[in-house]
Amino acid sequence: MKYATVLLVAGSAFSISAPAMAQDAVDGTFTGPRAEIIAGYDSSTAGSTIDDDANVDNDQSIEGVVYGGALGYDFNAGGVVLGVEAEYTGSTADVEFRDGDFEGFGLGNVETGRDLYVGARVGVLAQPDLLVYAKGGYTNAKYNVRSASGTQTFDQDIDTDGYRVGAGVEYAMTERSFVKLEYRYSNYSNAEIDFEGDAPDTANFDIDTDRHQVVAGVGFRF
Repeated sequence: MKYATVLLVAGSAFSISAPAMAQDAVDGTFTGPRAEIIAGYDSSTAGSTIDDDANVDNDQSIEGVVYGGALGYDFNAGGVVLGVEAEYTGSTADVEFRDGDFEGFGLGNVETGRDLYVGARVGVLAQPDLLVYAKGGYTNAKYNVRSASGTQTFDQDIDTDGYRVGAGVEYAMTERSFVKLEYRYSNYSNAEIDFEGDAPDTANFDIDTDRHQVVAGVGFRF
């Protein structure tokens, strides 16, 4: 009888504390500083103002693999998550000559350089361990100018400014680790040519370049 009483009391105490423990775990998820690595598909495309639709042989885009990392900070405000983030990526995308046809998209013969992004995101918890979010911010990307043969990179870059928007899902494997899948769209509308050394950069000029990316990532919280 005594053992039954002890088990009953212990069971009652656990049933009272379990919801509180679960709530603590939920509150601690998607909160705090984070670091992640990402990789995925990258495509830079001619924008609507410079489409070359009359030339069916010109696909007007360059594709490759985007890769890099990001740092961020999130705050879980009880079901709504607010965050800021910064990202540095590179890409393997570059212009190709296919059977003598130049596959251009408005920036000439280039390979994709580094891309910087800073922005914010807001999300909602679809369930305690699953975040659905939207994001937006500023992006600065470089396209490295190459020779006609495509084998030599000159000492100047097309330095572009624009904005990025996107959406994704993030799954918390534990309170301190997560995986994510994200789509983002960037548009670059302003550019200049950067020269190394003492040569002055060019004045800003207008461009219209679209960028589509689908990335997967894995990260940790501290």
